[in-house]
Amino acid sequence: MTDLFAPLQSLKQGDWFKLICGASFQHLSAVRNLTLAYTLAGADCIDVAADPAVIAAAQAALEVAKTLARDAQKRGFYYKGNSPFLMVSLNDGEDPHFRKAEFNPTECPTDCPRPCERICPAQAIIFNNKKEDFSGVVSEKCYGCGRCIPICPYGIISTSSYVTTPGAIAPLIMSTGVDALEIHTQVGRLAEFQRLWQAISPWADQLKVLAISCPDGDGMTDYLKAVYDLIAPLKSALIWQTDGRPMSGDIGDGTTIAAVKLGQKVLAAKLPGYVQLAGGTNSYTVAKLKAMGLLNDFRLPILDFGLEDANPQSEIQNRSTERSCRTLTGKQATRSVPQESPKSKIAGVAYGSYARVLLSPILDQLENKEVSNTNIKATVRLEEDDGLLWQAVELAHSLVSQIKSQQER
Repeated sequence: MTDLFAPLQSLKQGDWFKLICGASFQHLSAVRNLTLAYTLAGADCIDVAADPAVIAAAQAALEVAKTLARDAQKRGFYYKGNSPFLMVSLNDGEDPHFRKAEFNPTECPTDCPRPCERICPAQAIIFNNKKEDFSGVVSEKCYGCGRCIPICPYGIISTSSYVTTPGAIAPLIMSTGVDALEIHTQVGRLAEFQRLWQAISPWADQLKVLAISCPDGDGMTDYLKAVYDLIAPLKSALIWQTDGRPMSGDIGDGTTIAAVKLGQKVLAAKLPGYVQLAGGTNSYTVAKLKAMGLLNDFRLPILDFGLEDANPQSEIQNRSTERSCRTLTGKQATRSVPQESPKSKIAGVAYGSYARVLLSPILDQLENKEVSNTNIKATVRLEEDDGLLWQAVELAHSLVSQIKSQQER
């Protein structure tokens, strides 16, 4: 694995930014527009559902972004024409990220205040939509957050979950040219993880990044070590995604605390690879990481002997290496050694619901703005409205720059 790819450099530097469109989010125009805006703002990775149509929508946006690279640079955004990695998510068992809400709207009393409609961050629940003559859950917009379930006064909302079928989905996904893969797992599902990994492993060498996403639980550290034993050796870079409080970043600043605490726990496990936060991340996350000293400080020189290290080792191992390097002579000995290994820090942050909701005012305008082409209605694409495009990129940049500005200090 070489570091010719800009996203891998971001992992090493500790300013990796990932956009999570949603493992169950299949609203194609939204995926396309989110991908375009966050790519131009400087995202390192775009995470989408394992759906060929969704993958194609994201890939189309990445191609459009290349044509706008010069404009993005002139406007001061981070995108330099290097495409972010395209990642897809799979699961080894039941998982809240892989479900859809559903209910029969005819069972809703006419006098119901419809709190489900108000609380849905994806605006996936609608009633009496005149344009489409529809009431209920718009399936492609729902990403399974589950907030509508406990708030329903009549308890009629349920969810429909699905689990990746390894033999069928793995070859299909890997043949679409994705760069990265994320596996959602949970403590106690080692046998299920192994079955999924066996289906994926023939294509694993094609990956630039493998991410393992796991929520907290009793025995989590031992479980992650067992997972690592199954997948090692690994040619791609490895990310441990700490899913602190899934799909909650848009709720408030308190949600980021769970993500940071879980990140600390995984860092303490000293596993090979990089640690990246998710689940509850929002505009408060980077500030919290800075305050706690968990982000790499670019005022310190970084030890680099030109060696490729796809999966950095533990803090203890890194410090041992640093001590041995102090004995070297010549050019190598003139390099300063950092006080603490950058690999003991958080390598990056992934943003899901917060990142999507941040751009929702722009996406809503586009969705309501239609063009007529030979009597066929079509939603306006983001790049077709120059004003809205750069407004969206500016909003995305306000989030991306929080971690990317670490380089500029």
